Amino acid sequence: MGSEGPRAITIHVTGFKKFQGVPENPTEAIVNNLKEYVERRGLPAGVTLGSCTVLDVAGDGALPQLYQTMESAISKTDSLHLGVNSGAVRFAIEHQAANEATFRCPDELGWQPQQLPIVLEDGGISQTRKTSMHVDAILKSLKKGAYDVMISGNAGRFVCNYVYYHSLRFAEQKGNKSLFVHVPLFARIDQETQMRFTASLLDAIASAC
Repeated sequence: MGSEGPRAITIHVTGFKKFQGVPENPTEAIVNNLKEYVERRGLPAGVTLGSCTVLDVAGDGALPQLYQTMESAISKTDSLHLGVNSGAVRFAIEHQAANEATFRCPDELGWQPQQLPIVLEDGGISQTRKTSMHVDAILKSLKKGAYDVMISGNAGRFVCNYVYYHSLRFAEQKGNKSLFVHVPLFARIDQETQMRFTASLLDAIASAC
């Protein structure tokens, strides 16, 4: 970057509420506490934490909040989405989303699609959209912080993937970027470590721009 320094950027962050099998979603606590945490810790120059929104775990039910957040951007804005993988033991940076909705259980509005294209005009369920963020650079930065983190090519086919696909599509249309990261339950990695990881993730996204 040289003498130019990092580009000014705003990062909007979303998490999810509880859903079947996960009565306490760690991403809800992370997102609800992130502004206060970042105010204490600080962010790199030029980086602003935008809105922190907790979405319903519902396919189409989450979209109005998602689009409201993304459409509110009036400048260079990226989106970071956090979701929980209840069986995970490490963090996972999702580099793509699939155009497929196959919900393993009904969402919070009772919808349980099977092998449906998320966006019909994009083609069939084999279609994918990839993030334009530099995931390798983000991974390298987080590894320096000694976090147990990996790159994943499978965001599942539940609401996390559903939201991520819509976000990637919208970001591409607007010339912005989007990233989804799966986190474990607090029973696997405690809340303080996950808060620290999320703040480090914001740093890594900014430095990778």
